[in-house]
Amino acid sequence: MKKKCLLLALGAAASGNTLAADVEIYGRVHLSADYLSTSSVYNGVNFSSNSSRIGFRAKEDLDVVTVFMQLEQQYNTLQGSKNTSGELATRNTFIGLQNDYGTLRIGRFDSPFKTARGPADLFGSQVGDMRALTRNDGFDNRFDNSVELQSPRFYGLQVNLAYSLHEELTNEGKDENAQSYSVSTTYKEGAWDAALAYENYQKDTGKGKRDAVRLAAAYQFVPSTKGVAFYQHVGSTEDERSANIYGLGATYALTKAVTLKGMYMERHDGDSDKDAEMGVVGVEYRIAPPLRVYANYAIATNGDGAIVTPWDTSGGRTNSVAGKVDDGTGKKVRVPGRDSEAFSLGLRYDF
Repeated sequence: MKKKCLLLALGAAASGNTLAADVEIYGRVHLSADYLSTSSVYNGVNFSSNSSRIGFRAKEDLDVVTVFMQLEQQYNTLQGSKNTSGELATRNTFIGLQNDYGTLRIGRFDSPFKTARGPADLFGSQVGDMRALTRNDGFDNRFDNSVELQSPRFYGLQVNLAYSLHEELTNEGKDENAQSYSVSTTYKEGAWDAALAYENYQKDTGKGKRDAVRLAAAYQFVPSTKGVAFYQHVGSTEDERSANIYGLGATYALTKAVTLKGMYMERHDGDSDKDAEMGVVGVEYRIAPPLRVYANYAIATNGDGAIVTPWDTSGGRTNSVAGKVDDGTGKKVRVPGRDSEAFSLGLRYDF
């Protein structure tokens, strides 16, 4: 439910000006109470703010072209400023131009590769988020200094091309090889929703320069039942072996308000000690279109060298798990090879 930005309108009226652009304010409040447990290391109840955000959009038709912009900020509903960066444009923020030939965007936003997981993303920013398995290789990022071209949708098909120049305020010597290239083709027609994407990440992040292929698909068998599938291949480097990630899931609408969800994923690494599995089931109740509550249970099992947990703080969640104290350094570190589980009760309000 989007609202006109009343403050801007009042300001314009007070100054004697009128707003030609269509200005909106929107956002999300997403909170949960979670029980997190890693065997022999930690268990306890935490509260989490899960990618809660507020944003502003403006759009104006100039006849030959439509100009639009967005500024979006993530915030922490529960713990205040100690876990926030203080930056304003922490999420998708850009300016763009659109006409019959396509769309151009410039700014900071999700890459086509990142958004390509959408058709199979059943538990985004919740316990059981697939990024617990997919983000270990340096992908699923929001790039700074990006330009993107989107084609018009034609018979359900759309092509998206993005290029990120570098990720610092100034392009110094260390940024010269920090470019990223991302491309996707999406298809939405009838019962199908699918995406195929490729990304080449040039920046040396300690894992070496990497590329990856991603495929996600959803099919609406009947109005009450949807199936999803996911695949990702990450190429090898001098430092890391290749990895393959597979996933299958489904949703079932028990009633108009109640939906059951489930997903199972496996990560097969070139180093078998880093193999991991994750399963998650959940139930969601839509009180009204903008308001929902849910309950999820997720479990992750790890090889001797893997540290996957069903909660993924890089996906916008604020709560995590305490590590085990390292006898050598005295610092808390995550312990590989331990299984973990989580139970979550959440509330999400979109406005």
